Amino acid sequence: MLMSNCVTTSGSWLQRTFKAIDMRIAVHPIEVTCPEAEVYNRLLALDNKHILELGCGSALKTRDIATAGVNRRITALEVDETAHRKNLEIDDLLNVRFILSGAQDIPLADESVDIVLRFKSLHHVPLELMKTSLEEIHRVLKPGGLAYVSEPIFHGDFNEILQLFHNEKKVREAAFYALEKAVGAGLFQLVEETFFNTPGHYRDFAEFENNIINATYSSHSLSTDLHEQVREKFEQHMGDDGAHFLKPIRVDLLKKPD
Repeated sequence: MLMSNCVTTSGSWLQRTFKAIDMRIAVHPIEVTCPEAEVYNRLLALDNKHILELGCGSALKTRDIATAGVNRRITALEVDETAHRKNLEIDDLLNVRFILSGAQDIPLADESVDIVLRFKSLHHVPLELMKTSLEEIHRVLKPGGLAYVSEPIFHGDFNEILQLFHNEKKVREAAFYALEKAVGAGLFQLVEETFFNTPGHYRDFAEFENNIINATYSSHSLSTDLHEQVREKFEQHMGDDGAHFLKPIRVDLLKKPD
């Protein structure tokens, strides 16, 4: 069910907030569906801020955020060299600085950032570096600054396809537990935890293959048999206008103590 403004039929946010230490890796069912922009725009006041985006990928969200609002200064980090080279070709986002760097060694001064954004990428950090990456977020945030961390939930039709060739259960769990430990250690306070579905659409299997199987940040080499198995699973969801999925997402909004 696609709802505008991320609301349920009753008009209230579903599974909206879990305060203090009530962090949950997932909830079921999730009845809210909306673009993620509606979530971060509700949770964050982005105008007149220095924003750090970690793992900016192809800079789609970077562009959306940079071209909206007023006086937004963005530093966008990406560890994938191919994606970073393409981002350096962008010449119309004058308020964005692209840097090739991982999140475990952020090249910014202490307490220099108002808001950190991490869109569905913490689980891509090597397990042994997750703790360090969160300590780095704490270091660069100003006191009272916010970290918005969204992570995919290991559930749903899209996940059933993905795990055929790339099972992320372990790393997604590790990302959650790293966040939980950071809150428990006092690095951050949990402001809010939000669960929602974000809609996903692929025109055909070729688009899915290009965007997911052959993504530059991954290295999937599928056998002929496995490739056909993935194709068959994907095409079970094909309709007249392609394949539509609801991808469940968890957002942890964290605050660096004042």
